[in-house]
Amino acid sequence: MECVGSEQGDASGGKCNSESKGAESDICTQTKEEGDELEVPKESVDFKVIYNKNKYDVNFLLDSTVGQLKQHLQDIIGVPQSMQKVMIKGLAKDERTLRELGVVKGAKVMVVGSTLDDVLAVSTPSKQDIQDEKMATASKEPFCKQKQHRKVLDKGVPDDVMPGIKNTKDALPPYPLSGMLNKSGGKVRLTFKMEQDQVWIGTKERTDKIPMNTIKGVVSEPIEGHEEYHIMGIQLGPTDASRYWVYWVPAQYVDAIKDAILGKWQYF
Repeated sequence: MECVGSEQGDASGGKCNSESKGAESDICTQTKEEGDELEVPKESVDFKVIYNKNKYDVNFLLDSTVGQLKQHLQDIIGVPQSMQKVMIKGLAKDERTLRELGVVKGAKVMVVGSTLDDVLAVSTPSKQDIQDEKMATASKEPFCKQKQHRKVLDKGVPDDVMPGIKNTKDALPPYPLSGMLNKSGGKVRLTFKMEQDQVWIGTKERTDKIPMNTIKGVVSEPIEGHEEYHIMGIQLGPTDASRYWVYWVPAQYVDAIKDAILGKWQYF
């Protein structure tokens, strides 16, 4: 701070004396000190994002992270950030920057991931299923008696399903719940990533990372004759038709699953 003062100011001339009543001509001016660095413009790069055989021209800051890029892309390609995988010389971690990964002008960045519609498509019921479900709801028929579920249950208990224990409540194990089936009869596993607030629905073909706060509800009922296992419907969309059905869920983990997804007091 450089100060120009009147004769009534401080004799040193190095201060602005705010107590001097007669110093009407006092002027304080700020000058840039020597050695101050000028702000360097942030560098951006033009590259192409390829998703689902479509190409998108993207301009993004080189020092931004992959996580920030995912957030930017979710509105462009329609895939939630948590469901994207960015491929830059292999799978790119969220904390890495584009500069660190060597992204240059004209580079091609691959993105893979599933939209919510893709996830629901795996468990989308047919018109007949919807009609059967409405009839079952009206008659309050148990899930295990409903036609749409019988075609999966009639295959029997999967050989590699985890042991079920009825009349017991256990915490979720530190490993995925595996050996269960989805509505198409394919193997499915559930992995709970509490630190990320996500449940991962994994099949042989892919793994979908679902933010728990987007799940609308969870329903379950024991399977008649095999009460140590449940049928569970995880509602991913706004209606009951958007439930992702999982069969042969070990009964001892049902309450813990609902607790993890919905919160302890939301499913009673």
